[in-house]
Amino acid sequence: MNVTVTLIGQMVAFGILVWFVNRFLWGPLTNLMEERKKRVADGLAAAERGKHERELAEKRAKETLHEAKEKAAEIITQAQKRAGEIIEEAKEAAQAEGERLKVSANAEIQQEMNRAREDLRGQVVSIAVAGASKILKRELDEKANEALVKELVAQI
Repeated sequence: MNVTVTLIGQMVAFGILVWFVNRFLWGPLTNLMEERKKRVADGLAAAERGKHERELAEKRAKETLHEAKEKAAEIITQAQKRAGEIIEEAKEAAQAEGERLKVSANAEIQQEMNRAREDLRGQVVSIAVAGASKILKRELDEKANEALVKELVAQI
């Protein structure tokens, strides 16, 4: 009987131990393990999200850099085009100014030629009158002289 009581005592003690472990140790240990498992999973997920976000950020940075290079190239092209236009405008303005100066110079030359012709006509008339006076050996009066000059100018 001694064995039976011992066996029953051990079974009761084992039952109390199982109940105690389930009640006070197993539940909190399981909860701690679940929390740790969750934290590890969250950490891995955060690391994966961080890696994904880094890849996206690198991709966006490359796209932004590419867009900036394209925009810079476009700005340079536009600047070169505008520089060419400015040069062409300057050439056209210079040509127009040259033409204007040429026309002005031609007009001035024409005026000088007309003045020289008028002076020459006056001198020719004076020489002709002087020659005619010498030929006629007489001096014409003022009215006759003017009439003769007008007639000679009209003929010339």
